[in-house]
Amino acid sequence: MMALAGFLWAAAILVSPQTCASSDNVVDLSSRNLSSVPSDLPHTATELDLSCNHIHQLHKGDFKSMSLLQFLNMSWNGLELIEAETFVDTPLLDNLDLSHNLLRNLSDQQYLSHTRNLRVMNLARNKFLNMTLGREFSFLEKVEKLTLEAKAISLGDFKNIAKVKLHCLTISLDETFAYEATSLMDIHAKRIQLDLNGGQIIQSDLIADAFSYFVEVEVKNVTGGYKHIKTRLGEKPKISTFSLSTSNIVIEWKDLTELVNATLRTSIAQLSATEIVIENLPYIDTILKGTSSMQSFTVKQAVVNSFFFSQEAVYNFFINLPVKHCAIVETSLIHMTCPKHQSPILDLDFSYCALADSIFSRFEGQETVECETLSNVKKLSLVGNNLKNLQVVSKRLQYMKSLQHLDLSINSLMYDGSSKCRWPSNITLMNLSSGGLTDDVFKCLPIGVETLDLQNNQISVIPSLIHKMENLSSLNLTGNRLRDLPVCVDFPQMTELLLGLNSLHAPTVNHLSHCPNLKILDASYNPFTCTCPLRHFIRLGIQSEYERSPSGLTLRNWPEGYHCIYPEEVRDLMLESFWIPEISCSASLLAATILVPSVALIVTIFVLCRRLDIPWYMGMIWQWTRAKHRARMRQLRPEDLVGIEFHAFVSYSQHDADWVKNSLLINLEGPAGGLRICHHEKDFVPGKTIMENIITCLEKSRRSVFVLSAHFVKSEWCHYELYFASHQRLSQGLDSIVLVLLEPLPQYLIPSKYYQLKSMMNRHTYLEWPQDKAKHRLFWANLRAALQTDLPVVDKEE
Repeated sequence: MMALAGFLWAAAILVSPQTCASSDNVVDLSSRNLSSVPSDLPHTATELDLSCNHIHQLHKGDFKSMSLLQFLNMSWNGLELIEAETFVDTPLLDNLDLSHNLLRNLSDQQYLSHTRNLRVMNLARNKFLNMTLGREFSFLEKVEKLTLEAKAISLGDFKNIAKVKLHCLTISLDETFAYEATSLMDIHAKRIQLDLNGGQIIQSDLIADAFSYFVEVEVKNVTGGYKHIKTRLGEKPKISTFSLSTSNIVIEWKDLTELVNATLRTSIAQLSATEIVIENLPYIDTILKGTSSMQSFTVKQAVVNSFFFSQEAVYNFFINLPVKHCAIVETSLIHMTCPKHQSPILDLDFSYCALADSIFSRFEGQETVECETLSNVKKLSLVGNNLKNLQVVSKRLQYMKSLQHLDLSINSLMYDGSSKCRWPSNITLMNLSSGGLTDDVFKCLPIGVETLDLQNNQISVIPSLIHKMENLSSLNLTGNRLRDLPVCVDFPQMTELLLGLNSLHAPTVNHLSHCPNLKILDASYNPFTCTCPLRHFIRLGIQSEYERSPSGLTLRNWPEGYHCIYPEEVRDLMLESFWIPEISCSASLLAATILVPSVALIVTIFVLCRRLDIPWYMGMIWQWTRAKHRARMRQLRPEDLVGIEFHAFVSYSQHDADWVKNSLLINLEGPAGGLRICHHEKDFVPGKTIMENIITCLEKSRRSVFVLSAHFVKSEWCHYELYFASHQRLSQGLDSIVLVLLEPLPQYLIPSKYYQLKSMMNRHTYLEWPQDKAKHRLFWANLRAALQTDLPVVDKEE
């Protein structure tokens, strides 16, 4: 007994956290081994799932704290008893699932008198022997969907719901079910579902009554007995049913085609099948009724269990159906044939199949014969197939003279511009989204198209067209690679242009001047660069927001869909909040704000300085003076020069070696310079590693000269030499490094690892190599002055 108590206590500890884990509004306590309704349910719960437990009875007060409860699932509990006042405290309950329990009497469900707001109720898979509904069902005036099951249905069983206007009645059946003819006459529902639960149809009278009393009839979970449907359809060509549908069925090809032919002879306008498994498919064509009043035929998620059959015979049956709307979707079709005669089909849908470029065509010898019998088709959907070549697809559809709406989205379409496309001339709406199309696609479009969807492709620019698309009014280029607004010269009637999620940084608003009829522009969620060029676009957005745009243009998703991405300091700022002074972006306005005498003085000084090159000479003289001053002020002690053999060590990129050898070394080591310069070709010791040689040369050199260029900052060895020289500078003084700028070197070209170099260039003066030969003498004089030091005499024999 103690062990049992301990086990129950542990189970309670395990279950409790799971209960608390449910949200306050949705509580899931399914499969918790509960034997009664918990008393600690949250007061705010609107949905409660107690399915798959062991709650055999429901009592008054079980839901006393749940006045907001709207959904309750009590299925799979073995329920045997529900007290009459169980749902007194749940006035908002509108969905109740009591299926898969042990309730026994449909005429004694007194608890329903307190569930007047129910809209959905499921009582299937209980132990009801008869379908006689008690007086309590008459209170369910708001119920829309009702699911019932019993062993037998008799005349008068539904009289208590005769005044209830149902949307859908589902009757769950098994193969032992008994039915009395006309028993459904008291039901007022638009739709009836007959769920066979995996069994066969055995009640012909039930099928006949379904066709007599209901506008929509669905038969689901069936494996056989289709002869009863065919028989009843053959007896009454004119019936009440407008739509007949099946779902989750297994059917042989012979039964399927006979059922379709029987339906074609009736007044049923819509026939559909979902999740259908077809067996024993044919080897030869199946006879099909030539004319019919049926409007629509749909097959969704069909599979076949046969390995050997004629695919062409199957395709021929479906494509030759005498209907106006034909759809076969989410089915592994790899081909579709051409109708043998002129087809009445207006709307054709083969979405999410596996169709290839050969669709509708056939081979005769070495030639491909195109289809000419689908000329009545106005709308064609080939979404999500295996279409590859846009030009070939245009050939397949060229004889569909009535085609107006064409959807080829979610295919791997490509077009290289090498061949001419042959689209039907009446296409007004075309969807080519989510493919791999590039700029060339504009050379393969129907001239008369009015609405064009090209989103999620690889388009970077709209090329100039040979023929204008005079009728194009809406163009969707969302999710492409456009860098600027397109020019609308080839689309004079465009009213809507969608360019979201592209690569627009600073759209050129002037391009819109070629779009006089444009009313809607969407450029949201682009990487906008918030600088001066963006001002005009921001002004356009603000005008659009306050409906002050001269052209009446509306900028869709403004302002919430427009943010700065650069510069970093304004990242994620909405464009409408970004402001930059007009004077910062207009040179003419800036000049106008400055006094004329000041401008004249500045211009004069600038001209003189430029002509005489005064700034450069002043800078070089200043550097020479400083170098001489430092040399006089700093008196080196002899011990400071112990081990120093060179005036300078030269670090440079191999790409700059010619300048170093032919200019720098000659002017520093020659008669005019008289300096001892260390460089790797002459002074590196063979046998030592490069790193050892670098360190040794730096230690033997009074200063280090770095020849800076774009090549220098790309060299790993130059980086090491600068690193070691920086450490030497800390021990020998701030003037141990001399920077020579061989060519302009902007800061952004210097890699981040050269942070020391950036710091030096920002804080210290460096020598720039002049391009003017007249300035070379002063440059060399400055460099020699910076390096000049009296070194001890080195014994060459050592």
